[in-house]
Amino acid sequence: MSLANVIYSINGPVVKIKDTQDFSMLEMVYVGKQKIIGEVISINDKETTIQVYESTTGLKPGEPVYGTGAPLSATLGPGIISNIFDGIERPLRDMAEETGAFIGIGSDVSSLDLKKTYDVTITVSVGDHLTGGDIYATCPETSAIEHRCMLSPMLEGDVIEVKPNGSYTVNDTVVVIKDAQGNIHELTLCQKWPIRTARPVKERKPINRPLITGQRVIDTMFPIAKGGAAAIPGGFGTGKTMTQHQLAKWCDADLIVYIGCGERGNEMTQVLEEFSELIDPRTQRPLTDRTVLIANTSNMPVAAREASIYTGITLAEYYRDMGYHVAIMADSTSRWAEALREISGRLEEMPAEEGFPAYLPSRLSQFYERAGYMVNLNDTEGSVTIIGAVSPQGSDFSEPVTQNTKRFVRCFWALDKSLAYARHYPAINWMTSYSEYEDDLADFYAKNVGEDFLALKQRTSALLAEESNLMEIVKLIGADVLPDDQKLVIETAKVIRVGFLQQNAFHKDDTYVPMKKQLEMMKVILYLYDKATELVSRNIPISNIISTGIFDKLTRIKYDVPNDHLEMFEDYYKEIDQKLMESDK
Repeated sequence: MSLANVIYSINGPVVKIKDTQDFSMLEMVYVGKQKIIGEVISINDKETTIQVYESTTGLKPGEPVYGTGAPLSATLGPGIISNIFDGIERPLRDMAEETGAFIGIGSDVSSLDLKKTYDVTITVSVGDHLTGGDIYATCPETSAIEHRCMLSPMLEGDVIEVKPNGSYTVNDTVVVIKDAQGNIHELTLCQKWPIRTARPVKERKPINRPLITGQRVIDTMFPIAKGGAAAIPGGFGTGKTMTQHQLAKWCDADLIVYIGCGERGNEMTQVLEEFSELIDPRTQRPLTDRTVLIANTSNMPVAAREASIYTGITLAEYYRDMGYHVAIMADSTSRWAEALREISGRLEEMPAEEGFPAYLPSRLSQFYERAGYMVNLNDTEGSVTIIGAVSPQGSDFSEPVTQNTKRFVRCFWALDKSLAYARHYPAINWMTSYSEYEDDLADFYAKNVGEDFLALKQRTSALLAEESNLMEIVKLIGADVLPDDQKLVIETAKVIRVGFLQQNAFHKDDTYVPMKKQLEMMKVILYLYDKATELVSRNIPISNIISTGIFDKLTRIKYDVPNDHLEMFEDYYKEIDQKLMESDK
């Protein structure tokens, strides 16, 4: 390293060096005597600019900067799951033991536990030819996840030595290979990968399987596919974090990566406490056995917030390559965009709309495009599904982050402040939300749920749309002047809104609802509508039908019919027929 590689200026997380050509673009560096982690983000013939991922408090001009020759990378290996990392993959529990409640500047803590041993089974033999992505060893990482150690996509060679099965730490050599040039490579249980580079795959497959969440407004009205991308935009207090918690608990992904990007510390504390107490319904073990948490709270260094998104997606891709289906909850991408804006301002770049940098759309696309349903290099299939929360100031969906996010996602769950304040959860507005995955998933629904599932869903949506139009008239002149057939639409839509779309996260049968029950609920509501329409067409007053109490009874169906007793729906059809016959007399 040249003696000239010393700090020239410091502006928050942005550090500059003058007159050097020793660094390359996106190289990871250590800044100052305390060796705090940074990354080269700009180079010209006069100066090199570094963004620093820790606090620069106490840093002085003249302190040295050390290059590493490598990009900022994540360490990938057993020990990631159930751990809690900061934005640059440092384990927060280990750092707390070392430096106390607050992160010490320049803390050098290994991402993975170097002393813990794993019960390793070697899956290759001497003489085998390995290519990138091939699995050479496995070990149980948690009760829910088997860790599969894979050859780096950058390597290929013949196995010349294999260690016996047994207990090994992450840095112990378990297999030795020789490449075509005769170079020897010792394979351990871990590897490194640059966080800004997507991991290679063999093939990107069509997206045609839903990510089943158990939330009716999502699974039925606005579904997301495995390997898809969705945005949850909403103002303060509309339930973005709560919705993501519910998805993390119940969706049928094998693994959850939860990124708390610039969120309040007490919210992240709630996530940690909740996830450690929750029992996974699939394994009857703590939910943390298949969860990775990346906590980068609002009081942590702003540049690390920008890196946390890439760290999370890299961990997700690593487990996808093993053949798992991974769901990422990014909460929230608006805070990430604000970090980009702050660093861009310190770099004195020309601002675009609302002060955000001109490259905001390209950064968002780089993130969301890493979702997908893939055939991996080892011929397994896996997926990464991205669900990103957006926090538009003042619930203004026309602001740049929300508008640019809509360009790169095919599922948009718009949270509504008025619904949230009315305690209607999930507060997803059925008039402004949309999903473009419906046609892709049509075959799955027809084969696995019911051939009439999409037709029923479309009729349900049409009733809600018609109600919305009618309510505009009601606001002007009142409901009394409407004809009975339109009053029936409003009554049925109320059952759909309260009895179907609204869901209780604290009720044992309503917190998660299987697809078959969602189908039966739609069927019985629309059966009532059809039968009542027949009566109204024969001039039976709508007030007679409402007075039977059958509409109120269907509103409570989500609680009254347990998830494992769907045969009880038959009684509802009989009761509808009976009550409507009474109203006809």
